[in-house]
Amino acid sequence: MNLSQSINRKQAVKEPFPISILALTVGAFAIGMTEFVIMGLLPNVAEDLNVSISSAGQLITSYALGVAIGAPIMTILTRKIPQKTLLCLLMVLFILGNAISVIAPNYTVLMVVRIITALTHGTFFGVGAVIASNLVRPDKRAGAVSIMMAGLTIANIVGVPLGTFIGQHLGWRASFATIAIIGIVALIGILMFIPHIRQDKPASLAKQITALVQPKLLLYLLIGALGNASLFTVFTYIAPLLQQISGFAEHSVTWILVLFGCGVTIGNFVGGKLADWKLTPSILGIYFVVCIILTIFTFTVHHPIAAVVTIFFWGVASFSVMPGLQIRIMSLAQEAPALASTTSHSAGNLGNATGAFIGGWVITQMGLTSLPWVGAILVGLGLVLGIACYIVERKQSVM
Repeated sequence: MNLSQSINRKQAVKEPFPISILALTVGAFAIGMTEFVIMGLLPNVAEDLNVSISSAGQLITSYALGVAIGAPIMTILTRKIPQKTLLCLLMVLFILGNAISVIAPNYTVLMVVRIITALTHGTFFGVGAVIASNLVRPDKRAGAVSIMMAGLTIANIVGVPLGTFIGQHLGWRASFATIAIIGIVALIGILMFIPHIRQDKPASLAKQITALVQPKLLLYLLIGALGNASLFTVFTYIAPLLQQISGFAEHSVTWILVLFGCGVTIGNFVGGKLADWKLTPSILGIYFVVCIILTIFTFTVHHPIAAVVTIFFWGVASFSVMPGLQIRIMSLAQEAPALASTTSHSAGNLGNATGAFIGGWVITQMGLTSLPWVGAILVGLGLVLGIACYIVERKQSVM
């Protein structure tokens, strides 16, 4: 090997991620903030718009449904638009949605605007994941997706507390104004740094749908939904768990959630590295670890320090699987990677809603302390399906 070949090889190994991916990260941060910040502002919104807390809570439900149902439809309708142009249009719609939220005169207008804004969510992440994976070498694809997805996790650590603070001191409308400004920054970044990637002629709608409904891909969508259901079965009710079972004061829960968010962010990057190393084995291994951690949490939840340590590692493990699962689903639908990626977010949101429902049922029927082991069973089901699928794939590759 001559000197120039050696240098080129080292450069290939140490090649940094393109700065353009950070524009997607900022967009993901803004979207994550607009989804979750309202949770901390429900009393403010309810009082200002003269509705009940439960009615204000429907603003969260409507957003989740907008993502779950609207995202695949939006992706299908916009499939012929060049990817960079589509990202820009999505951010413009996102900015307008949040700007209208600032001046929304009543609850109905805010509800409609939230649903419209939600339509940008899944499609942005779906198209963004495809672009991010095309900006790097094939062996760095999951890592690139994890950097984009980091915006969503950082939004939970920094964005939501910041937005809540702004809303509590300047009014909830100021929070949405802040999100709109961050959206403008993301739009500028996309315009300046995201290149125009040459796209092959998109597959016909029939081919895209056929690629989407293949059994193996649907199975991985189900696996992802089970993982999210496991997470939200427990996480939705983490505050009462920590206060009533672990014995923490209300003000301590906030800092524990920040620690969980730090674990989530670490897990996002670790998961990207693991998926680039060994894709399917890393997904299965992470699900196994989550299953073990939640089983342990059944016992450590009764001990404050042990509970906090378990929650941190649960955050790391739970989100480590996201980049790899996204890449796996995209690779299974080569005719429709953007639609598959978007649909994975829809499946994830359905898993979120299902997990919250299951958690409520478990509390009513069996009590708070049963949440962790029920969550372990759900992710265990996803693991069993994943192992079965992996065994079949290995047998087919040998034949």
